[in-house]
Amino acid sequence: MTATLDPAATGTARPRTRVTQFRVVLSEWTKFRSLRSTAFTLLAAVALMIGLGALFAAIAAGQPSGLDPGQTAVSTSLTGTFFAQLAIGVLGVLLISGEYSTGMIRSSLTVVPRRLPMLWAKIAVFAGVVFVTMLIAGVVAFIVGQALLRGQQLDVALTDPGAQRAVVGAALYVTAAGVTALAFGALLRNTAAAITTFVAVFFVIPPLTLLLPASITEPVVRYLPTSIGSVLTGSTPGADSLAPWTGFGVLCGYAAILIGCAAWRLRRADA
Repeated sequence: MTATLDPAATGTARPRTRVTQFRVVLSEWTKFRSLRSTAFTLLAAVALMIGLGALFAAIAAGQPSGLDPGQTAVSTSLTGTFFAQLAIGVLGVLLISGEYSTGMIRSSLTVVPRRLPMLWAKIAVFAGVVFVTMLIAGVVAFIVGQALLRGQQLDVALTDPGAQRAVVGAALYVTAAGVTALAFGALLRNTAAAITTFVAVFFVIPPLTLLLPASITEPVVRYLPTSIGSVLTGSTPGADSLAPWTGFGVLCGYAAILIGCAAWRLRRADA
């Protein structure tokens, strides 16, 4: 008769599953889709992207003068981008600050003791989902907006020069803004502080720069996230505006610096 040996009784430990970046990404994906805030904020972002784009397109179609100065048929239908970024920014903050407020971050760092793979996984999952979602929402917003502008013969086709770039640029802009918000959340570790900082950078500071002397405003405004976003979404660029992809590179640079600071704090500070 053969006896069955209990690993615990014999002192033999079961082999521990190796922590790899792929497994950490799968874990973060499970956490991301299990949050109730994820579905609500993504739906809010999609609704703002499509609904406000349609609203501004309808307003432009009803005006005798047509489009406002500096606006194009493409940028008008993508106006909702600048409102959708608020919902995505809140989601980015909650994705990591929520773990600090509930204490779940301790469990996450116990499973991933090297810490940084957890941050990279959060960014990868968040950026991937947001980009795909906002790209689909951007295409729908473009189609709806152009349908509303067709009555005034202001519409353009998706195959027209710059249209596809603007739709993709809108999704990239919102994604970069969301990653920046996630970095604020990882750096500040407080939901209210991170959201307030994000709102200040993306919504409060840009209009305040108009109060500065022109000699200061002109070289500064071109590097503001909202100015870069306007060019990416197809608005008529000003004389001092950055080129679309140059501006996107600057935006990614902002996010990379903040992520670097957040990674440094994550490695140096206690959970």
